[in-house]
Amino acid sequence: MEPVPALVHLDSPFINFRDFDFGGGSHGFRWINTKRFQLSSRALDDRDLLTALIAHPQFRDTYDGAGVQDWPRHGQWRLDHITPGTYQAVDAEVAFGVVHSWATQHGDIPGPLESRLRQEIYTPCRTATSRYLLGQLPENAFHDYGPIHIDYHELVLIDRPAATLTLLVAADD
Repeated sequence: MEPVPALVHLDSPFINFRDFDFGGGSHGFRWINTKRFQLSSRALDDRDLLTALIAHPQFRDTYDGAGVQDWPRHGQWRLDHITPGTYQAVDAEVAFGVVHSWATQHGDIPGPLESRLRQEIYTPCRTATSRYLLGQLPENAFHDYGPIHIDYHELVLIDRPAATLTLLVAADD
């Protein structure tokens, strides 16, 4: 009998700022990619969930348009440099602040985008039972073409009542 996986990939909603009318402002080539997972019925602690996330095939995404590949890379980094210990526990306000300050760094954002961010990003940041921010990794953690994003922010949101884990990447290119 196969063991039940700790995480089952549900979907990967993508918010491209380019899809919204900024009027005279700039979308800054920004985007947010979320990967949502269903938690198994097994009660795992947060560290075990982070370990399961790092081991999940969906984690092998460099966010450069190539999609998920079978390679030892995640985001800008070599996978062997990412561990549960590289994620720092943060509270709801810090999680919200990271995304909000990044999203508004070039000025106001259009109402429809603000609404979508509130629904898909800000509310989950506040309602999650625990939140983790990927910390600063050393320079030698970059893979061969890793530093292609100007800004790169990564959060993991665990929502125990909803039995979900969300990997949230906000970046620009």
